[in-house]
Amino acid sequence: MTKPKTNDTQTPVIEIRNLHKSYGPLEVLKGVDILANRGDVVSLIGSSGSGKSTLLRCANLLEDSQSGDILFEGEPISWRGQGLGRHPADRAQVTRIRTNLSMVFQQFNLWAHMSILQNVMEAPVTVLGEDREAVELRARDLLAKVGIGDKCDAYPAQLSGGQQQRAAIARALCMQPKALLFDEPTSALDPELEQEVVKVIKDLANEGRTMILVTHDMRLANDVSDHVVFLHQGIIEEQGPPSTLFTAPKTARLQQFLSATVSA
Repeated sequence: MTKPKTNDTQTPVIEIRNLHKSYGPLEVLKGVDILANRGDVVSLIGSSGSGKSTLLRCANLLEDSQSGDILFEGEPISWRGQGLGRHPADRAQVTRIRTNLSMVFQQFNLWAHMSILQNVMEAPVTVLGEDREAVELRARDLLAKVGIGDKCDAYPAQLSGGQQQRAAIARALCMQPKALLFDEPTSALDPELEQEVVKVIKDLANEGRTMILVTHDMRLANDVSDHVVFLHQGIIEEQGPPSTLFTAPKTARLQQFLSATVSA
């Protein structure tokens, strides 16, 4: 995969240091470090319950973590309180950072009462206060980019799952984010519709978009990633470039996971 060159010495877009996350007495993340430089695609893999989606939600501040640092373009999140009582101290900072980290969810999360075009336009107009005409032009271009330019006036219920997920990706892109976060974007789709979304994600990776991707699709992770992180029981069991992680796993747990995934 040929991607635009990036400066390896630049400040990472997303940096997570020694992150811990618990739900009551259950510790889900046990000291995790993640780094995504500009243009990097980082894939998080692992079995169900390993902490992948929780890590992504903590990165986007949809979940509060109990300790550790989260930095966006070198700016650390400010916290108040400790342990289970820890929360972001600056809501304006949270809002500003979230507008630059667009998240694509497993279940699309489109607004059923709005057309596809309205879904894509809504956040830039209402949250960012951008000019409606300019946003509409961008939204139409993005819907064409993901292959559903003819569905602008349709409603979510009139689209297939693959089309809805592509609309959700266009909606995320319309915010012009610094990074995209994908939480199992293809797991709710059947194999044929899944490939529609995979193509869009591959195209975004080729453009040099910064992305963190939680996925069950090892082929997708292998094809688009610069770095793959294997999570197991809340810790990073193994990580590295896909060329080595998938062909020469070092730990028995990753070997077992990949063997089960291939045979599934």
